[in-house]
Amino acid sequence: MFKRWLKHKEKLAEALNHETAERAAQYAAHTERLEQRVRVLERIATDKGADLSDEIERLRELPGPNAHPIN
Repeated sequence: MFKRWLKHKEKLAEALNHETAERAAQYAAHTERLEQRVRVLERIATDKGADLSDEIERLRELPGPNAHPIN
């Protein structure tokens, strides 16, 4: 009986580990997209010669942070 219970607990732990790894990958991808957007905003803020309206339009064309929601 104990071995069956232990086997069940091991399967639950494996499933939880898999789910956790998937979420970590989603968070990493989301963070990367946000970092890219911040780099663009930093460049806009520091580059005096940039045409601000063109940069803003390019940002609008990028997928927003809600394009791939994280559960």
